[in-house]
Amino acid sequence: MSNRLMREVFGETLLQLGKKDPRIVVLDADMGRSTKASKFSELFPDRFFQMGVAEQNMVGVASGLASVGLVPFVVSFAAFIKRALDQIRVLIAQPGLNAKIVGAYSGFSSSRSGKSHHAIQDMAIMRSMPNMWVVSPVDILELRAVMEVIAEHVGPVYLRLIRGPSPVVTTEGTPLHPGRGVVLRKGKDVAIMSTGIETVRAVEAVRVLESNGVDAYLLHLPWVKPLDKEAVVEAASLTGAVVVAEEHNLIGGLGSAVAEVLGEELPTPIKRVGIPDMYADSDSEEDLAEECDIGVSSVVSAVYQMLDKKNRRGRYLLEPCSSGKEG
Repeated sequence: MSNRLMREVFGETLLQLGKKDPRIVVLDADMGRSTKASKFSELFPDRFFQMGVAEQNMVGVASGLASVGLVPFVVSFAAFIKRALDQIRVLIAQPGLNAKIVGAYSGFSSSRSGKSHHAIQDMAIMRSMPNMWVVSPVDILELRAVMEVIAEHVGPVYLRLIRGPSPVVTTEGTPLHPGRGVVLRKGKDVAIMSTGIETVRAVEAVRVLESNGVDAYLLHLPWVKPLDKEAVVEAASLTGAVVVAEEHNLIGGLGSAVAEVLGEELPTPIKRVGIPDMYADSDSEEDLAEECDIGVSSVVSAVYQMLDKKNRRGRYLLEPCSSGKEG
């Protein structure tokens, strides 16, 4: 199961949703074979619309379909769906239409296709739009559950998908509720928070840390928006130090969202692990992750930095005033 491509499961699940709900239609920007959205056309050719490489027009058509009661799934590469940013903003998000925007091949999924295909700003863009949900599942089990939820949700959603396989870190029984995080491990030393494929790296980082005596709390946040503020604050309060990891630019993604919450609710030392403000070159996805400081070793290093800061802060708070003078 762990070797199954996320895009294959996306195509299968979309087809299953279409069988249950005749309102669901699919719009494709000439990427159906890659994203596997084309599976839908095999059974429902009259509900599949091939729009060509014309994302702006595709979103416009989707808004019209949504306005008459249909549920459009608008599918393209995450790097290209942003071409229709103004249409998504004005025609989908502002009126709060029931359309699902699917950004496939997100992050470094396109790997060797290079910087033109890397989608590393999409969550920042989408979560800044009122009414828009942003969700980034970690594996195929969570993807299936997420798609069930967003198909029933009335309102705009941005679904972020990777291209290839993802090791399964959730289970069939892992609870999934809109806007709620998933605690994958409880611990007391530091809280690691992550989303999407980066949670796989966070799980491995936790194993490395555990072997070295570090008791890490791991909070997976598939819903980047609405964010589970309660779970974020609870994890921070239990550990006193936070590391946020994501396969996304450091600016505006999950790390920024968590920092915003903690800054207002519970100021806590925080280290963000994300892609620096740069464009990456062509390489394998895991090599890009290491080169751009979001690999397992980067998560582990960030944890040790936060533990050091936490310990120094604790010593500072406990040490008496050295002068002995009042005032």
